[in-house]
Amino acid sequence: MEEDRNVIIELDHLSVAYDGKVILDDISLGVGEGDFIAITGPNGGGKTTMLRAILRLLPPTRGRVIYRRDGMEVKTLPIGYLPQKNMIDSRFPISVEEVVASGLLSSGGMPKDERKARVADTVELVGLTGYSRAPIGSLSGGQLQRALLGRAVISRPSVLVLDEPLSYIDKRFEHHMYDIVADLSRHTTILLVSHEMTAIAGMATRHIIIDRSLHECHSRHHFMTSCGE
Repeated sequence: MEEDRNVIIELDHLSVAYDGKVILDDISLGVGEGDFIAITGPNGGGKTTMLRAILRLLPPTRGRVIYRRDGMEVKTLPIGYLPQKNMIDSRFPISVEEVVASGLLSSGGMPKDERKARVADTVELVGLTGYSRAPIGSLSGGQLQRALLGRAVISRPSVLVLDEPLSYIDKRFEHHMYDIVADLSRHTTILLVSHEMTAIAGMATRHIIIDRSLHECHSRHHFMTSCGE
């Protein structure tokens, strides 16, 4: 339909269950091109499960995740993903710049000089220039989070999925993180889960609550607070 042409990700009656326990129940959502969706909800409510289903890292029990481009269904979309830090094995022998560069693995054909410059620029963007050769096992939690942010954004994806991006980030870098996200939102569709919603809500264009089911907030007062009644 014409009115749906700008929808690039659609959750069509999505349900996910583990071991007989329903985590997400009949979720439907259309993500429009240019949306900035802030996602909140209680611990265990299914926020990360929904993101993993959107990324097709987790198969739904029922329903579908549909990607679209120019109104037509497609198999893939260029998506950058910042997972929660506890999903990463920091013992893996890889450096900061190698982590960041891994975000370009699907960007085949990029000239070597351009690739090198892109990595250096991205490492600088996330404030880790002095740690570019450091193994990730030597980083603090916040520094690792910043390296993973660099990996998520280096390919300049059209969709960016951020799961608790402020976790472990110190207050000094937190404000820079807001600036990075605000700049990306000008040309990137963003889905962001965070408990720290005061500043994020001011940038977001939509706010949804996930607690097994989905509720979208429309009141600006609710949008800026807990989205409750």
